[in-house]
Amino acid sequence: MPDVSGPDRRAPSTADLGRLVVRCPDRPGIVAVLSGLMAEAGANITESQQHSSDPSGGTFTLRLEFVLDDLATRRTELEAALAGLAGEWQFSWRLTEAAHTPRLAVFVSKADHVLQELLYRVDAGDLRAEIAAVVSNHPDLEPVARAHGVPFHHVPVTPDTKDAAEARALELIGDVDLVVLARYMQIVSADFCSRFPERLINIHHSFLPAFVGANPYRAAHDRGVKLIGATAHYVTAELDAGPIIEQEVARVDHRATVEDMRRIGRYVERQVLAQAVTWHVEDRVVVEGDRTIVFA
Repeated sequence: MPDVSGPDRRAPSTADLGRLVVRCPDRPGIVAVLSGLMAEAGANITESQQHSSDPSGGTFTLRLEFVLDDLATRRTELEAALAGLAGEWQFSWRLTEAAHTPRLAVFVSKADHVLQELLYRVDAGDLRAEIAAVVSNHPDLEPVARAHGVPFHHVPVTPDTKDAAEARALELIGDVDLVVLARYMQIVSADFCSRFPERLINIHHSFLPAFVGANPYRAAHDRGVKLIGATAHYVTAELDAGPIIEQEVARVDHRATVEDMRRIGRYVERQVLAQAVTWHVEDRVVVEGDRTIVFA
């Protein structure tokens, strides 16, 4: 029988795939300079995206993906070349290797839908990361984490033990690349936030600031809203005010019950947080003040 499975769509090997993010004052020539540097190193640019906040005196942001043979050993050489240009062109830069697998710590409470999505995407290879630990203030989701071979840590939190609980959680997760608050129903402290600058992502419903409190779907239902959704953002010391990474909405109408809205909200939250985490680990998100540039 003929092969009807279609073309092989597996992702190429990441062994020699690199990512470069550069930010600098916008002026003519920066793209040519960086492209020339890559050409001299023998790197093949496979993806290039750029953004200027203002071509006259603004900030220029560039993200490159490239393939360079034996990248792991030639990285030092490439970094030296970038450092040599950084002063003249006043740019900051970040160079990463796609072969590096970021380590994630996921904080949860009782709701499992967002954690399940992250675990599925990691297992499927859609999210190139390792979930190193799941931390929860309740024991309910231990079976979910254990089923995927992920260590689970129950760290109860009360108003009197909050500081000690955060210290214990930090001790348990160790040196991770990203912390994800996957419906973790606790407010983390400013000190906790400061330990993960631009490396702490939260998910919440998109009713804010209209419907706050413990039961936003009931309040939204009673008001007759027609759009519900979710927002993923970086966490800062100011509650729910960090730079937004991704948002999505879904339409509802008068027939939707409160439980219908919660169910739809769970679906949207799963997609939005997983997408935000994926973009982050692929170095596609650049924080610019209170906003983000997302090279999706």
